Amino acid sequence: MKKRFLSIFLFFILITPCAFAEDNFNIFKLRIFNNDTREIKSLLYSQVKYANRTNFNKFIATYTDDYKNSDGLNLESYSQLVKDLWNTYDNIEYGIKINGIAVKDDEATVNVTETSFAEIPAPANLDGILKSEANSVYFLKKTNGDWKVASDKVLTETTSLLYGDAKNLDIKLTAPQEIQAGKEYTASLEFTPPADVIAIASIASDKVEYPQKQAKEVYRKFPDDNILERIFVSNSDNANEYVVASIGLTKADINDLSIKLSLTGFGYKIVRVNVIPKKGEDVDVKDR
Repeated sequence: MKKRFLSIFLFFILITPCAFAEDNFNIFKLRIFNNDTREIKSLLYSQVKYANRTNFNKFIATYTDDYKNSDGLNLESYSQLVKDLWNTYDNIEYGIKINGIAVKDDEATVNVTETSFAEIPAPANLDGILKSEANSVYFLKKTNGDWKVASDKVLTETTSLLYGDAKNLDIKLTAPQEIQAGKEYTASLEFTPPADVIAIASIASDKVEYPQKQAKEVYRKFPDDNILERIFVSNSDNANEYVVASIGLTKADINDLSIKLSLTGFGYKIVRVNVIPKKGEDVDVKDR
């Protein structure tokens, strides 16, 4: 659970499957077995419970030993990611909505919508709010009578962390949900700054990986039409990407001949771009 751990963890850097094909859900005939369905729901709901209690051992025990997700993270890397996040912030509230379950023998796929929320304290009355939502597919295996998560794939993902006046902004960050490797794409950031505020912003992109590298930021004055766009070329490593928008809000206090700038808000927004391998270069997540 919680692939969004990685995008959330990226924020904290900024401020301080057994493999399954992605179309497996479609080839499974929907055969609902009451016991299996109940057990699968119980497993996923227990993940939320353990995450909200930051019970690491019980949370990780819901995964198979050979777990590997579509971003190439194995159980060891994913475990370290969870530890790092919970050691930094233990007040994130997680939620899950199960949209559909398909079972075939000892394998199952589950479509889910996951959410995260947290209030983040900060100095100078610039407290922040973290919000995240992702639509994902889980791939489960039944081994020795127990269902466990063997892999997962995030289909769409949006995360925001906004401080001060930025919490009141309606920020739209758009990018393609999928793009072929090595192809050009456009990302667009749009919001209306408060009156009498100087806004700066940047848009960057980077591969989804752990440890997550900080995206290179080039801040510029936010355009008068309130839209900032950048063109990127998706990586050729068949790795998924994050598009990261960063914004800053300042006010100018003028007293006689002196001008003082004060920070009134700042924040980040992330959207996921899944990279499709070029034709003839399909890779198994186990080989990344």
